Amino acid sequence: MRTEPIPGACPHPVPIAFTEPWSYELSFPCDPRSPRIARTTLRAVLGAHELTELSYRAELLTSELTTNSVRHTKGPAAVRLQWRHPVLRVSVWDMSPDLPKPYAPPEHPDAEAGRGMAILELVADRWGGCAIGEGAYGPGGKTVWFELALGV
Repeated sequence: MRTEPIPGACPHPVPIAFTEPWSYELSFPCDPRSPRIARTTLRAVLGAHELTELSYRAELLTSELTTNSVRHTKGPAAVRLQWRHPVLRVSVWDMSPDLPKPYAPPEHPDAEAGRGMAILELVADRWGGCAIGEGAYGPGGKTVWFELALGV
């Protein structure tokens, strides 16, 4: 068994400290499988950074936002995870400039849709959104984000 370093090989980097910031971004097509892929990616990132305490709420809200992007837009979208100790911010961008409408109870209590904004309001510690004008760096669209604080 070889114990000395291999000449010319780079050693592994030191893991990022828990309190240091990081971010990950996943672009995805307008495809019904994309929300599941986004949730799985989010779960893997939070697990790797030992933030599983935030996983359930983060997965629920990410699922809502990415599903809305796939359902209501025609183009690509992206989800971005940002850690700024002790807050996780998840942002979902898509090509539609239309911000979500405020929650209004569905007309029919058995309706299968229309509760996403209520879930966002109840589960997120903070959330918001902004329309983005088209510019020199690419298409416009909108970003809807939520934040979850560790230990809340």
